[in-house]
Amino acid sequence: MKILHAADLHIDSPLRGLSRYPGAPAEDLRLATRRALENLVQLAIDLSVDAVLLAGDVYDGEWRDYHTGLYFNQQMTRLGRAGIAVYMVSGNHDAQNRTLRKLRPPENVHLLATEKPETIRNDKIGLSVHGQGFARWDLTENLAAGYPPRDSGMFNVGLLHTALEGGNPDHQRYAPCSISDLEARGYHYWALGHIHKYRIVSEEPWIVYPGNLQGRHAREVGPKGCVIVTVDDTTLQVRSVDRHHMHAALWDDVTVDLAGVDDLDQALSLVQQQFQELPQDELVAVRVTLTGRTAAHTSLWRERDRLVNELRAAAGHHANLWLEKVNIRTSSEHLDTGDASGILADLRRTLGDLGASPHRLITKLEQHPIVGALPADVKGRDGIDLHDSEYLKRLTGDAYQLVESLLREVR
Repeated sequence: MKILHAADLHIDSPLRGLSRYPGAPAEDLRLATRRALENLVQLAIDLSVDAVLLAGDVYDGEWRDYHTGLYFNQQMTRLGRAGIAVYMVSGNHDAQNRTLRKLRPPENVHLLATEKPETIRNDKIGLSVHGQGFARWDLTENLAAGYPPRDSGMFNVGLLHTALEGGNPDHQRYAPCSISDLEARGYHYWALGHIHKYRIVSEEPWIVYPGNLQGRHAREVGPKGCVIVTVDDTTLQVRSVDRHHMHAALWDDVTVDLAGVDDLDQALSLVQQQFQELPQDELVAVRVTLTGRTAAHTSLWRERDRLVNELRAAAGHHANLWLEKVNIRTSSEHLDTGDASGILADLRRTLGDLGASPHRLITKLEQHPIVGALPADVKGRDGIDLHDSEYLKRLTGDAYQLVESLLREVR
């Protein structure tokens, strides 16, 4: 028996703010979640899998229109023509009370109940799928505790969208449960969703997060995809769990150490060398972070526009590479002695105090009229986020580096 396990497809997830970036491949990135699903369907057909498990967040919330649902149904119909059954639960993003538009799924798709755990048995292949979806997007009850005992003589799968105890702190704790809760059910395999990073939690029993199918922004870096579970039909034991990359676009984060670099041109050359190491046969959206103690530190800030645009031009020499952002996290080779009036020392102290007191800084920034005039697509975790303490610390640090570079220029 072969089973494909995927989760967190987030079909048609909106990509906010791309218009701010020159040359952004907005259309390719906008369609990436769809292309990744097409890759998954083709893999399932090519491998002749017996079933597909989708562990929640197929959608990204309420559909703007019916096109999203129609597209998903079309892809599921492709699986149906190949004789492949699909078992799925709703997650917090596509909860019953959140996706208000509805379309009946194709006959090969089985959407498990939301009011209580349900078991669907496929006697032909010897598979029992136990699961419960989200009726509400903010569900915080332990669903796993109510799952039924395993079926004798069948390969038992628990299908669940959950934060799981000890999971990723970046993900909210929806339907939390413990590993012992899952072990107590006696199932052979737990197909989990919600955490967007690939993770094998346990092999006895198998508890697996496949991660999301397609990275949606610069925080979701690296390959994304699904897993293929191969089961011994005689012993009903898992033989292997193999990861397959399904993404249509890759988000990457490259850190370049500029220690010992003397000037901007040398820094540019080092980054361009890193570009050569990136995949050339797929769309890559890369964020570059420059680090290290370097004599080029002041030049990087003083000529930031040139730096960014030189790197955009260098990325443009590669057919499938797009530079999303450049972060300067370098420091000067020389200790800051300030000037005669101590301006830099005072500025560092003031900004340091503000960075260490986020509430004070938030108050000052929120009172500024420019903050209220900011468009919605520049706010949030990938933009201006006044409620993220780490972002505020970086903001004060960047402000100091910029002023320092300007003062050094006029000396």
